[in-house]
Amino acid sequence: EILGYSSHILPIVFQLLDDSAVTVQATSCYVLEMFCERLEPEAVRPLLDPLVRKLAAMLEATNKRSVQEMAVAALAATAVAAEDEFQPYVSGVADLMQKRMALTDESMFSLRGRALECMGHMAIAVGKDAFEPYFVPTMQCALEGLAMDNTDLHEFAYAVFANLAKVMEQEFAPALNELVPHLIQVIGTDEGQLEAVQDTEAETSAFDALDDSDDEDGEGGNYVIQIRTALLEAKKGAITALGEMAAHSGAAFFPFLEESMKVLQNAAKNWHPLIKLEVADALPSLLAPSIAAYDGGEIKWTKGEVNGNNPMSPQTTQVASAVLQQLIELMTDDDKDVVGKACEGAQSVIELCGPHALAPVTKELLTMTHELLNKKAPCQNMDNFAILGDYGGDDDDDHDTFMQAVCDLLGSYPRVMGPQFAQYLPQFLPAVCDWAKSSRPSSDRSMAMGCLSEIAQESGRDVGAHWDSVFLPAVLAGLADPDDNVKRNAAFCAGVCCESLGDSIADKYPQLLQAISPLFSVDISKSEASAACVDNAAAALSRMIMACPNQIPMPQVLPALLKALPLKSDVTENPVVYKCLLGLIQGNHPDLAANKDELKRVLTAATAENSDVLEEIQVQIRPILTSL
Repeated sequence: EILGYSSHILPIVFQLLDDSAVTVQATSCYVLEMFCERLEPEAVRPLLDPLVRKLAAMLEATNKRSVQEMAVAALAATAVAAEDEFQPYVSGVADLMQKRMALTDESMFSLRGRALECMGHMAIAVGKDAFEPYFVPTMQCALEGLAMDNTDLHEFAYAVFANLAKVMEQEFAPALNELVPHLIQVIGTDEGQLEAVQDTEAETSAFDALDDSDDEDGEGGNYVIQIRTALLEAKKGAITALGEMAAHSGAAFFPFLEESMKVLQNAAKNWHPLIKLEVADALPSLLAPSIAAYDGGEIKWTKGEVNGNNPMSPQTTQVASAVLQQLIELMTDDDKDVVGKACEGAQSVIELCGPHALAPVTKELLTMTHELLNKKAPCQNMDNFAILGDYGGDDDDDHDTFMQAVCDLLGSYPRVMGPQFAQYLPQFLPAVCDWAKSSRPSSDRSMAMGCLSEIAQESGRDVGAHWDSVFLPAVLAGLADPDDNVKRNAAFCAGVCCESLGDSIADKYPQLLQAISPLFSVDISKSEASAACVDNAAAALSRMIMACPNQIPMPQVLPALLKALPLKSDVTENPVVYKCLLGLIQGNHPDLAANKDELKRVLTAATAENSDVLEEIQVQIRPILTSL
């Protein structure tokens, strides 16, 4: 929410960069970094030039390492926020960074690492062509850092390798022979070990009361686990780098695929959730080199088709199977973040590779998803235990963000399986609806409504058997919900259900129209969700008009629809809205004449220079606008 005040806060922070106190300067840089990391280019644009100049001057003027580090971090964040608008500053900032990337004093290694990190962020911001002159020097500095006995520099190097692999793509391939074996070695290193506690009298007396061991000869002893946290972070960075190299280096990475798979499978058994989370994130990337090498860079699969020829090569089929099996195992982890990332990975794999990848693991994957929805998975054991205590599972603070990934995975099943998923709807729909209960937090209700929408959109007429019992009650409750995010998802669900089921639910149109009508009175200035709520209501009306035009009281509906246009937030619904309008125009609908001025306003906005409407739609609109 605080990002909405950036235009008020950033100018004040900008002025504080001139403060004489070092702590104020450093804190101001930190605030700028935090804001800029999350802002869009238009938000940082008014301050971009003076901000870059001010930070660069501060970096040159101060001899305080802490201020220099914060200034470099703020420059990196500014580049990320400005994106390609940062191009005019790349040369000057790169010169400043290269001076600091050459530091050899060990006490200055953290600044050296920050400068290297800044180069990686600039690469992401401005892209391959603009950054190419700095690619080789940045790589050389990172490789030199690997040769030094400093895990912080190693960690910075892995981060820049990940960013440069993403930006330079196939041009990064020559570095694979040197880097991949090193990364595999780091990932395979043990970062923790059990060590015996020294048997001193003080330690014995302190812990005697806790010792109920039968071991009297001292051989059992007391042990503690010693963790090298620096190596843990380095391993995490190495996994990220390996994943990005696999994702973006193309077929050149394929020779390293088998060893990379093995080391990630071993790392998936690591005791630390951060390592397992990175593994879950990296695993789907291993498909990219196989697809590039053996599938022409793309897998063309057909929704629900499992009986025909497998569109995947044997090599990619094998990789997809190994990746999915490992991700399913990670879905049984006791850490929710790991489980959420594993669900995201499974979704990306089946949507990339299609039904033939999903078919061998359908039972395992659907069973695990069902357990998660019903809060019976290992990572939810403590949730179930808490219900036995003084508080239940329906408190406002009980929303688990990882469940969004679970619901997204569920929504991908009908997208991939098509009609084959219909047989599972009776098991999954009640589980989803439990999350939409009025006692659940608004975030849960919105999530569940969105999940029902995806299922409805991808299942088509298969949802007809569950319209009266599940979808209609859920939609009506969602449209009456006090939360705008729930309302917008309910409006979308209503629209796609009408689109799929057509005349078969025409008798419910009056009820649906009455429930959707209040959404057009939502104050769009309140929030982005409020604006999207009106947009989704307009899209729902458009779908209903196209599905059953005879059931729509157009003299009342058309003015409300036109007044809500152009869309303010959810511009992905533009094709639906303008398809509806163009259909009415081409059919010479009689109610258009009475709304000619509003129609002209809407079509003029759609073809304006800054319009979000696709050019292919604008091409159809322009001749109509001329005739008006």
